[in-house]
Amino acid sequence: MKFDYVLQLPLGDFLLKNMLHFRGHDESDDSISRGIFIETLSLIREHNESIYNVTLEKAPKNDKLTSPKIQKDIVECFSKEIIKSICDEIGKDVFAILVDESSDVSKKEKMAMVLRYVDRLRVVKERFTGVIHVTDTSSLTLKAAIDYIFTDNKLSMAQIRGQGYDGASNMCGEFNGLKALILRDNKPTYYVHCFTYQLQLMIVAVAKNHDGAHNFFEQLALVVNVVYASCKRKDIVRESYKKRLKTKIGIGETETGRGLNQELSLIREGDTRWGSHYKIIISLMNLFLEVIEVLKYVEKDGSTLSNRNQASHGYLVKTSSKKNQDILEVASLVRGTKKSLQTLRNDVFGSILKKVYYFCKKHSIETLDMSEYYVTPRNRRTKITNQYHFEVEIFNTVLDMQIQEFRDRFSEVSIKLLENMAALSPCDSFSKFDKPKLLKLSEMYPDDFSDSERAYLLGQLDIYYHCLLHDERFANLNGIADLSRLMVETGKHHSFPLVYRLLKLVLVLLVATAMVE
Repeated sequence: MKFDYVLQLPLGDFLLKNMLHFRGHDESDDSISRGIFIETLSLIREHNESIYNVTLEKAPKNDKLTSPKIQKDIVECFSKEIIKSICDEIGKDVFAILVDESSDVSKKEKMAMVLRYVDRLRVVKERFTGVIHVTDTSSLTLKAAIDYIFTDNKLSMAQIRGQGYDGASNMCGEFNGLKALILRDNKPTYYVHCFTYQLQLMIVAVAKNHDGAHNFFEQLALVVNVVYASCKRKDIVRESYKKRLKTKIGIGETETGRGLNQELSLIREGDTRWGSHYKIIISLMNLFLEVIEVLKYVEKDGSTLSNRNQASHGYLVKTSSKKNQDILEVASLVRGTKKSLQTLRNDVFGSILKKVYYFCKKHSIETLDMSEYYVTPRNRRTKITNQYHFEVEIFNTVLDMQIQEFRDRFSEVSIKLLENMAALSPCDSFSKFDKPKLLKLSEMYPDDFSDSERAYLLGQLDIYYHCLLHDERFANLNGIADLSRLMVETGKHHSFPLVYRLLKLVLVLLVATAMVE
C-alpha cells in the first residue's frame, strides 16, 4: 500500500516537524480548514519525494489517500508502530500493568491499559497502550483482553511484577477479581491499590459514617453554592474583599509587593478529591466577612424562599458551630500520616480550640462555655459537657475512624514488602540500608532470584553499601529513581547487577493509577 511510505519517516521527526509546522501556521490561512490529516500529509510529502509523487494532486486517478478508510488505516499503522516500539523497549524485562474500565459516550464498554517499566536508560516510564472494546467488564473478560494484547505484542504474563486498579470488586476482588486471576498465573505480581485513591476512599468513608463530619461538609458545600449561585453574589465577594484589603493596607496591617494580595475566591469541592475540602475551609476563613455579607444579602433579598432559607441556615451554622514520587516515598508518607493522626488524637485538641476561640473573637462570634452541658440541634440538654462532645464524640472519634480506615485499607500492600523495600532507599546517606531486609525482599521474588543468586547477593550487598556510601556522587539522592539513573550513568549496575535487579523490581511497582484513569 502506498501509505507504507509514511512509516519510513521516523515517528519522532514526524511529530516534531508537524508541531513546528502548526506553531508557525497563520490562522488566517484558508488551508487550515483542510483538516489535520491533509495538512500532515502535505507536510510529509514536502520532505519525501516518493510520497510526493503518489499523493494528493499527483495521485494516479482518484487514489489520493484521503478517504476516511485510508485515514483510519494510516492511524492504525502509527498506533501499531508506537505500541511495537514500547514492547520492543520492554523486551523480556519485567513491568507492571495498570488497567481501568468504563463505558464511552455510545455506552460501549472499554478497557484502557498502561504499562510501567524501566527503560534502557533506567528511567521509569508509564506508557499508554490503547483502549480496547470489551463485551462486558467482568474479570474474566478483562483478563482475556489482556491475554490478547500480550499475545499480539509478544509479552508474557510471567514478566508482570506489579498490578494496579481501582477499588471495584471486579478488579481487586480477593477470589475472582482481575487481581486474583493474574496472581494465579504469576504469584510475585504484587497488587498495589492506588495510594491516592485509597486516601480519598478513607476520608470519604469517615465523612459518610460520622454524622457530625457528614453534616459539616454538607453545610460547607451549601454555603459555597449559595454564595456563588449568581454573578452578582460573586461581585459582592470580590468588591467587599478589595475594600477590606485597601483598608488593611492603609492602616499597615497588610504588606504590599509582587505576588502578594492576590484576588481570593471560594474553592468548589470535588466529589472524591478531598484535598479540595481543606482548601474550601481555608478560603472560607480568608473570606469569612465577605461570605457573611453575601449570606445576609441572600437572606434578605434572595430570589426564592429556598435561597433565603439556605442562606439563613448557612449563616446560623457559621455563627454557632465552631474545619508523579516513588513508592518508597509514598509508603513513608502513609506511615508518617498514621503517626501524625495519632499525635493529633492525643495532644492537639487544646491548641485547635485556642485557634477557634481566636477566630471567633476576631469576627465577634459568640463562643460556647465548654464546661456547660451540651445542647443538641433539637434543643435537648444532655448530661455531657460541650468539652466532652466536641473533643471525645467528634474530634477523637473522627480521628479513631481515620486511623482504623488506614489500617484496613492499606493492609492490601504487604507491610513486609514495604519494610523490605525501604532498605533500598539512598536518602540520608543510605541510612535505611538493611542487608537482612534486602535478602528477604529477594525471597519475595522467587522467579527472579535463584538460591545461588541469593547467596551471591549476600556478598554483593556489603561491597555495594560501602562503595556507594563513600562515593560523593551518591551523597544527595532523593529516591530510588535517582539511584537507578546514577547507577547506570556510573556503570554501577554492571558492578552490582543483583542489587540493581532488586531496585528495578521496586521501581515498577505502582504509586497511583492516575495515568490510566
